[in-house]
Amino acid sequence: MSEQQLARYTYLGPEGTFTEAALRAFVGTEHVRTDPSTDVVSALDAVRADRADFAVVPMENSVEGGVNVTLDTLASSPEPLVIVGEVVVPVAFVLAVVPGTTLDRVRRVSTHPHAWAQCRGWVGRELDGAVHVPATSTAAAAALLADRGRDAGFDAALCSALSAERYGLEALAEGVADNPHAVTRFVVVSRPGALPEPTGADKTTLMAHLPDNEAGSLLAMLEQFAVRGVNLSRIESRPIGDSLGRYSFSMDLEGHVAEERVAAALIGLHRVCPLVRFMGSYPRWDRLAPHVAPGTHDADFVAARAWVERIRTGQV
Repeated sequence: MSEQQLARYTYLGPEGTFTEAALRAFVGTEHVRTDPSTDVVSALDAVRADRADFAVVPMENSVEGGVNVTLDTLASSPEPLVIVGEVVVPVAFVLAVVPGTTLDRVRRVSTHPHAWAQCRGWVGRELDGAVHVPATSTAAAAALLADRGRDAGFDAALCSALSAERYGLEALAEGVADNPHAVTRFVVVSRPGALPEPTGADKTTLMAHLPDNEAGSLLAMLEQFAVRGVNLSRIESRPIGDSLGRYSFSMDLEGHVAEERVAAALIGLHRVCPLVRFMGSYPRWDRLAPHVAPGTHDADFVAARAWVERIRTGQV
């Protein structure tokens, strides 16, 4: 296969980010073309503009929850994209500095806001009074520090050990995260097309607006899943943005749209919500099959429809 025929991937860069690690975990030994993007929006725009076939971006963190820029960009753009895969990556941080910098000289620390949230306890104990300088990614902070040194506007970067090594920085402290079990979930996004085939261990991601801003509207939305035995593994509210008090809901559910119970839930959701956006059905990274309650298997829905059809044709 020639270089021009290889799948094109972009990701939240620069080189050395956890997102690049997620990309490598997703493609495995497959040879692909990769090109880092400066931020999540740029990565997704590259796919929309056909400069890349896939984008790998962070979706949620086990400590901080959803990555808002990813959720909002996928949900609100007039040019839809769909999720075709996911990767979960453990995250561990080092305090990276220009060689020769001592701990007592670190007063300003740069990193991505989610990384800062995962390390703020350690920073508070070990670097009393240190302030956060936001960066577009952990590796971007490391790259800038390596390039500009003390003129970067900060003294240290919270990044991966790989980033520190790649950019020639010294790891002044290791294991600085407050939660050693933290992981980040990344999603692989493409333009709409044929969906990944159901595997029996899948997720479906949706965004929906509430039916009305009144008592019971959230219940009406959630009932569409509950009565069909569809479990939600994630649900987060996001402001719609046009006025106070109006929210959309980003959610992951267990199952594939090709399954009867999931399709029925989406049909119900479409009936009661003013706006629903389908954002992909794709294999779960952990390959764990969901529990399907009695009465909600595909065969149960098929049998129920056949029974109603017999009634309609007079075969009572």
